[in-house]
Amino acid sequence: MKSVTVVAEDRVGLLADISYILGKSSINIDALSVDVVGKKAIIALTVKDPKHAGSVLEKNGFGIAEMDSIVIKLPNKPGEINRIADRLNEEKVSIENMHILSTDMNGGVFALNVDKPRKAVRLLNEFVISPESNNNMGY
Repeated sequence: MKSVTVVAEDRVGLLADISYILGKSSINIDALSVDVVGKKAIIALTVKDPKHAGSVLEKNGFGIAEMDSIVIKLPNKPGEINRIADRLNEEKVSIENMHILSTDMNGGVFALNVDKPRKAVRLLNEFVISPESNNNMGY
């Protein structure tokens, strides 16, 4: 799965503007994460066609970056995120970002971006739903 990340000056209405632009272009947002660091907003959007979404956003003046995500499912119990974070850390794989896509009583589905995706897929194989695939959401 791929995400498009927008980095822009934080302001009231930024997410409204981005979602309006994408909606007007018939682009559905499957998941999103918003963070503010200093005066910058970092908005990660998971969409089915990141190239199209990125193009639409760029045409409207937004700076974007595309990222490959590994989709994993973890049991819904304490310590599970630590379990995978430790496993990756022990093998020198850096987690660049992680989004919760969905949760329920049985577990959570997460999109994970790392610096060594192939190695991470191998290390987390038992949890992987969809390694670096933008055409199969896997859940």
